[in-house]
Amino acid sequence: MLTYETVEEAAAALGRNLSAAEALWFSYSARKSDYFLYCHNVLFLFLTFSVVPVPLVLLELARSSGLLRYKIQPKVRLSLSETLSCYRDVMRMFFLVVGPLQLVSFPSIKLIGIRTGLPLPSGWEILSQLLVYFVVEDYTNYWIHRFLHNKWGYEKIHRVHHEYTAPIGFAAPYAHWAEILILGIPSFLGPAMVPGHMITFWLWIALRQIEAIDTHSGYEFPWSPTKYIPFYGGAEYHDYHHYVGGQSQSNFASVFTYCDFIYGTDKGFRYQKKILKKLKEESYEKHNGGPYQFSTQDLKSD
Repeated sequence: MLTYETVEEAAAALGRNLSAAEALWFSYSARKSDYFLYCHNVLFLFLTFSVVPVPLVLLELARSSGLLRYKIQPKVRLSLSETLSCYRDVMRMFFLVVGPLQLVSFPSIKLIGIRTGLPLPSGWEILSQLLVYFVVEDYTNYWIHRFLHNKWGYEKIHRVHHEYTAPIGFAAPYAHWAEILILGIPSFLGPAMVPGHMITFWLWIALRQIEAIDTHSGYEFPWSPTKYIPFYGGAEYHDYHHYVGGQSQSNFASVFTYCDFIYGTDKGFRYQKKILKKLKEESYEKHNGGPYQFSTQDLKSD
């Protein structure tokens, strides 16, 4: 809750007029408690889990031959009932674990210094903090993910997430309740290290889940804007991890690829790409009598 009664008081405290964004924030948040503002995360997560994967579901159901070429595992198609079953399981965990966890974790948010007042952060401040959050989460998640692929961690916890060997958007948060709790730690570390504004925190929670849905989409679109993000793994990169399943010791990273490269856990994926490229070259030369002209589309799995 803001400490100012009027916009004029807020402007006097800042020593300048409020920006349009700050005036909008004042009108919305002035009479709302910090806890109420924090609990917006529950709504944002619900909408993200429920709405963002819908276009991917429609693509899956349309079975368009033009879009099938972008599906990473085209031979695996889920029915509407199977897709809705996944969503029901995700919502059950949302209402039993994710939502309650958000509601009771507010004291930790206050402890690390997430603020709700004025001034609002600049765009560059938000971007720089989000970058820190993504990098910290990615590095920490990498090691926890590797741990979950040991015999005990996989059999007791992580195997639930791997029930979808060809992942779909709705399956991004599909996991054992213990994994949901454990992987909440990496998501919290970035804001704990570099605390920012509540708006930044909202964006972080929403964007991280949108990214997870993207990497579990099952589709690799060449026009995706994530292609311009350095070291971004994407759907094909993570799809390989699900395809290999419990035996996978490759592609553990949640967002970027640098950890897998540094620690040598992307060798299986890179070897597969090399073999697929070679097979396509040989097939082309056999049927066309000339050398194969390699293109970026060959980075897609069959």
